[in-house]
Amino acid sequence: MIRFSLICEHEHEFEGWFRSNDDFDTQKKRGFVDCPTCGSHRVEKALMAPAVSTGRSREKIALAMGEAQKQALAQLKAMAEKVRENADYVGDKFAEEARKIHFGESDPRGIYGEATLEEAKSLAEDGVEFMPVPVFPEDRN
Repeated sequence: MIRFSLICEHEHEFEGWFRSNDDFDTQKKRGFVDCPTCGSHRVEKALMAPAVSTGRSREKIALAMGEAQKQALAQLKAMAEKVRENADYVGDKFAEEARKIHFGESDPRGIYGEATLEEAKSLAEDGVEFMPVPVFPEDRN
C-alpha cells in the first residue's frame, strides 16, 4: 500500500492509501476519491517529502501528535496486538494458507504473516479478504 498526501481544489489536505499509483488514477477517474472535508472530487496528489526515518525525525513526529492522533495510534497498536494474540502466525506462507482457508481446503481460522505485493494483489483478485496489520518499530525489537 502507498500513502499519498492529497489536496482538493479548496486546499484541504488529507491522506489516502492506495495499492499503487495506477490504483489512485483509476479511482480518481471513476469519482471514488473525494475530499473528506468538502466532498470535492477535484483532488490531486500533493508534494510529499520522502519517508526517511531517523531517530530524530521519530521524536518530532511523536511530539507533533495531538491527543486524537495519540489515541488513534494506541487503538491501532491494540488492534494489531489483538490480531497477533488471536491468530496463528504462518510466516511467509500467508498467501498460500489464506487461499486454502478461502477455498475451504483448511479449517477457517485467523492467520497473520507476510506476503509480497504480488501475492497480496493475487489474493485480492481471487476475492480473499485480508488486511495489512501494521508493524511498529517496537514490534521489531
